[in-house]
Amino acid sequence: MSDSVKSSLRLCQLCNAEKPVLKRPKTGQRLCKSCFYYVFETEIHNTITDAKLFYPGERVAIGASGGKDSTVLAYVLKTLNERYNYGVEFVLLSIDEGIHGYRDDSLETVKRNKLQYDMDLEIVSYGDLYGWTMDQIVAQIGMKNNCTYCGVFRRQALDRGSVKLGISHVVTGHNADDMAETVLMNLLRGDTARLDRCTEIVTDSTDSPVKRSKPLKYTYEKEIVLYAHYKKLDYFTTECTYSPEAFRGTARALIKNLEAVRPSSIIDVIRSGESFVLKRKLQDEIKKAAAATAVATPATAPSDSKVINSKTTVPMTSTTTNTYTNTSTTVEPTSTTNPASATTSTTITTMPKSAPPTSTHHNIDSKGAPLPFTTTTKMRGRCERCGYLSNNKLCKACVLLEGLNAGRAKLDIAGSQDVSKGSALLSKQLETLSF
Repeated sequence: MSDSVKSSLRLCQLCNAEKPVLKRPKTGQRLCKSCFYYVFETEIHNTITDAKLFYPGERVAIGASGGKDSTVLAYVLKTLNERYNYGVEFVLLSIDEGIHGYRDDSLETVKRNKLQYDMDLEIVSYGDLYGWTMDQIVAQIGMKNNCTYCGVFRRQALDRGSVKLGISHVVTGHNADDMAETVLMNLLRGDTARLDRCTEIVTDSTDSPVKRSKPLKYTYEKEIVLYAHYKKLDYFTTECTYSPEAFRGTARALIKNLEAVRPSSIIDVIRSGESFVLKRKLQDEIKKAAAATAVATPATAPSDSKVINSKTTVPMTSTTTNTYTNTSTTVEPTSTTNPASATTSTTITTMPKSAPPTSTHHNIDSKGAPLPFTTTTKMRGRCERCGYLSNNKLCKACVLLEGLNAGRAKLDIAGSQDVSKGSALLSKQLETLSF
């Protein structure tokens, strides 16, 4: 083997100029720092533009926990927002579950991120919302089902925090590993209702006025760790005190074993999950498509348009000059701006600059902001006790709180303490919540 060939093998496989510092987990490529940063950020940008997650002028809350995923998400979104001119205002939204030695420390990290990334921060506390912290809940119910309580309470807390901020869109740091784990969990539990929608990048349900999206859907956890390490980002590393008992740990171990044998297993599992469609839902979609085609269409297309097929017309000319366009833009190789493109061209997908989407959700006002959760105004589909969205008289959180408060009342009576700290007090607290 010649010296030139040996030398090329020791160089970055993209720019062929710098020495590689890592072997990329997703593709196995040997990359230098600059190239890794570039492809990592560009892939996330392409995910955002392909799914059209944002629109100019939108206010979006970033679910910030202080961990690696949310910290990298906040940093990358700030970077991409400035680089590609998204025109989006990002706000940090954190939930304080009340876990001593874990959440109190991680929130200190979030407060530092607030200053580092120049973003507003809103913190919503379980103690303030529900009168219970997770430490108190676990002390009463034990370690077995604590994740069920935390999941229900956290979802509602995120919605309440968003409503308080007047925001109807929250982005979370769920990565590719998380998505693959969720697919396996639903398979192992036989949960077909969730199986065909658990891989959706945007979830917008009727029981919440706030939509959630996952820009890191196709980003490997290992690459997130490497990015945070080389960028020297400030994040919190300790796992939740109560998570080892969660069923997700079983799926996580299986995914890690599969990844060790076949690195593409994570993406393969996600793609498989995306292909799962319930037969009933497929039949409904076929009926809708048939009904749509039955609607009469114009016989001729406008003179300034080119007919692609019987259903679609595309303007022959475009006057868009903004960063957002309706085509793909190829970034030509350069030697200074983007090291990753020194010897190869990189295609960056872009999306049209669109107006705010019109929502038909009855809990969204005319400006696109979610309506406040309150019991003062009787609205359909609201919890009678706290005003949160629910198809039943009581929402899931209030049902769980009833059980917790019944247990607390028994303990109070046994200990000759003031029973007013039980369900009656909590009901009054929930009724006064207006956000």
